[in-house]
Amino acid sequence: MPFSAILGRISKLLLGDEAEHYAAIERSLWDGSLHQPATPMSDAELAKAIAEFRKTPPSAGSVKKLGRRFNPQK
Repeated sequence: MPFSAILGRISKLLLGDEAEHYAAIERSLWDGSLHQPATPMSDAELAKAIAEFRKTPPSAGSVKKLGRRFNPQK
């Protein structure tokens, strides 16, 4: 799946004032520090992962935690 597809789904879950969170996800996908879900996530699963991510300021640690939600087997 192209990055644009997952980013489109994520952008619908973030509020307008959460541009830093979106930018952190986008940057991490492009630089390879965050990988897309290996298996498709339902809207509910993705919403839960993004809600957890939104609770803290965007950082390398919070992106890493999001990555574990995207790919728990890694």
